Formats: sequence, C-alpha cells, structure tokens
Amino acid sequence: MHGELQELGRAVKQAQYRQHRALDSALQSVGTTLAQWDALRAISRSPGASARELAAATFQTEQAFGTLAGRLTGQELVERRPGHGRRIEHHLTPAGEQVLAAGHKVADKVLADCFSALPDTDRATLLDLLRRLTAPRDA
Repeated sequence: MHGELQELGRAVKQAQYRQHRALDSALQSVGTTLAQWDALRAISRSPGASARELAAATFQTEQAFGTLAGRLTGQELVERRPGHGRRIEHHLTPAGEQVLAAGHKVADKVLADCFSALPDTDRATLLDLLRRLTAPRDA
C-alpha cells in the first residue's frame, strides 16, 4: 500500500512541477515570474493585507514574501502603505494591475495546455478530489 501512496504523492508533485515550470517560463513573456504573479494575485484578492497574510496565501515564509514584496515595490507594481499600528498594507499599483491581467491571459493558456489530456468531467473530478484533500479537517 505504501508504494501506491508514494506513487500518488510523486504524481501530484510531478504535475505541480510541470505546471510551475510552464507557467514560470510563459510569464516571462509579460515581464514577471510565477512567484511575482502569484503575489500580485494574492494582493489583488486581499487589498490591504499584511505581509503575514500574503505569505500564508502564497505558501511562503513572511521573510521570503517581504523580500518579494520589496522587489515588486521597486518595480512599482505594489505599493506599501502604513496600516493600523505597525501593520503595513499592500496594494497593487495600476502597473501591477496590468501585469496581473497580462499574467491571467498567459496562465489561462498554459493551464489549458497542462490539463488538455483530461476531459472536462475528469478535470472537475480532479478539482473536487483536491479540494477534499485540502479542506480544513475537524480536530
């Protein structure tokens, strides 16, 4: 049984790795990387969020996200503003919105290709299964 579970884990990781490489490569055409575009997506979904919140949303450490946000601020894609107390809020600039939109178009094409081997019903089943695996569990 452990062999089958390990094979399943490896297959999920391999699919993710292939998808990430394809996205990162294609996103270069619009002047961004997967990590940067993912950060822009997270900020767009939660304008005004803190680095801690955005790090969790992008599966990064707070320190790694802070470094990335610094780069995005330097590229004038993100604006950091003082919030309540010591909180620093993150917002997209108009240029950040443009890069995000361009990235969405690229990602849609790449992901359509990544999942093209699966018919719509299989993609829906896979999504349902992955959502069940990642859903919060009761203690």
